[in-house]
Amino acid sequence: MSAKWDDQFEELVRGFLPFLDTAEPLTEDMNMRDAGLDSLGTVELLGALEDLYQVRFVDDALTMDTFATPGVLWKTVSKLSTVAAG
Repeated sequence: MSAKWDDQFEELVRGFLPFLDTAEPLTEDMNMRDAGLDSLGTVELLGALEDLYQVRFVDDALTMDTFATPGVLWKTVSKLSTVAAG
């Protein structure tokens, strides 16, 4: 696991990546679409992240780029968490 995100994030994201083998590491720059994240999965992942981290994805964060890689997604969640705690 990357030290950049917590275990809950990794477990949640992995659940939406059906092509990612359990032995394969989740890396910051992994293409999540190539790992099986589809449009429905993106919407479900968004809702699950909002519930888990008590954040709301604002318009600027609602792009395909946000869900391109785990690294970008974690940075977005972290930023939203900071604003929510604010």
